[in-house]
Amino acid sequence: MKKLFLLLAFVVITSVQAQQRPKLVVGIVVDQMKMEYLYRFSDDFSPNGFKRLMSKGFVFHNANFNYMPTYTGPGHASIYTGTTPSVNGIVGNEWYSRKLGKTTYCTDDDSVQTVGDGADKEGAMSPKNLQSTTITDELRLGTNLKGKVIGMSLKDRGAILPAGHFANWAFWYSGTGAFISSTFYGQKLPDWVTEFNNEKKYLTYINKGWNLLKPAADYNESWPDDNPYEGKLYNCDKPVFPYNLKEMYDKHGAEVMRSTPFGNNLLEDFAKKAIEKEELGKDYVTDFLTVSFSSTDYIGHILGPRSMELQDTYLRLDLTIADFLDYLDKTVGKDNYLLFLTSDHACAENANYLKDNKYAVKNLNTKEITKSLKNFSIATFGEDLVTNYSNFNLFFNKELIQSKGLELVKVKQVFKDYLLTQEQVKRVYTEEEILASTGNDYYLNFIAKGYDPTQNGDMVVLDKPGYIQYGPTGSSHGTPYAYDTHAPLLFYGWKIKPGESFDKKEITQVAPTLALKLKIEMPNGTENKVLTEILEDK
Repeated sequence: MKKLFLLLAFVVITSVQAQQRPKLVVGIVVDQMKMEYLYRFSDDFSPNGFKRLMSKGFVFHNANFNYMPTYTGPGHASIYTGTTPSVNGIVGNEWYSRKLGKTTYCTDDDSVQTVGDGADKEGAMSPKNLQSTTITDELRLGTNLKGKVIGMSLKDRGAILPAGHFANWAFWYSGTGAFISSTFYGQKLPDWVTEFNNEKKYLTYINKGWNLLKPAADYNESWPDDNPYEGKLYNCDKPVFPYNLKEMYDKHGAEVMRSTPFGNNLLEDFAKKAIEKEELGKDYVTDFLTVSFSSTDYIGHILGPRSMELQDTYLRLDLTIADFLDYLDKTVGKDNYLLFLTSDHACAENANYLKDNKYAVKNLNTKEITKSLKNFSIATFGEDLVTNYSNFNLFFNKELIQSKGLELVKVKQVFKDYLLTQEQVKRVYTEEEILASTGNDYYLNFIAKGYDPTQNGDMVVLDKPGYIQYGPTGSSHGTPYAYDTHAPLLFYGWKIKPGESFDKKEITQVAPTLALKLKIEMPNGTENKVLTEILEDK
């Protein structure tokens, strides 16, 4: 009888635990995804991918990033920390370091080495530049490090930043075709990762090539296959279907996978293997898997948001999502996992396309902007006082300014007046103006939330809407405008009621909401604003 009582008690306790938390949380980030894609491509989606998440989950139609610059590194960091670059410290993918006098990358760490089959620099990465905790960190702490956290992506920053400081592992794709990691996480890859790499599954996709998934007539939501606004994949003759990936692979190696929709398939294959071999979601201690699909960003940059290639990528990703959901249902259980899907930023329309259709905007060459600033400085002050211009930030050589007997505040004003004469510039803010922000200036509020005085420049420049600091083809992002900030946000699974909201939400609400949902501590830098719509139990 005593043994029976203990057994019943154990069943009751584990049952209660199961109700309090899901067995597995899955965070999906689709790099450079616009919310608009869920509407534009809807007629061609399957019923079991994005549509399943939208019909059976909760949809936030008006979720937005609330800072500038809207780049990949800051995006992933802000989703998972619940705060903006001004607090989490990831102020760009890379940025000019005043202290080092050179550009630093968001996940650079020269104290660690590559683990796996990758070049030295590919694996010298860790979350050391991330200054606040993530929701994944708080799950680890809240379970006394018993809950597993694994992050993965084709991009290092897409794997490392979501996984946080205490992750069991983060894995990212190497140009060799293998998933690698760094000694920050361990001295040797898990055997299952080595086995997966040895299978060289990427060759299966490469050998198939890339043709349209559906008849060409179904892609009427996109531009014609060959148009002047899209770039070329790996110097191919024309940006048209079908693409001979084997030929590209022979010239450029496994790096080619990044800019095909099959990079997403390969990552899903890897995610399934991680769930199986790491036994994620197999007990009542909650695990967390972060998956960042990067191929959408590579293709979007090269070919643009209205290319047939991009549409085909999303139609294929829809099937990948459907397959992954089916896999989670079978292995973890339909009611045992909580999944959310969002993006790290959206993207602009191609500026030349807009210009050709009578909108007076254009693409801008950052090198030309830097050159003009240098020429202006020499003509005005007799010296080049600009140390660096990048990420819309202007850095001055303060030592040189002081040695010439100039006042920094007056130098800033002179440059500000000059910049405001440039056709693309809408506003210019000095460090003093940014740090004194009250929140009343809409655009200054975005910049202030993305500004760290120990890492950002002396001035920040805001271009007018529609202008883009990028090449003549494809697209990019980075601004506080809606085309860069408006991202999908879908919740699905464990204790999520189907529904939708059109109220404006901020991406930094995701992490603290998950903390309350999981009944754990919030990330330490968050502003604690939450999405109340999904906090009610079924």
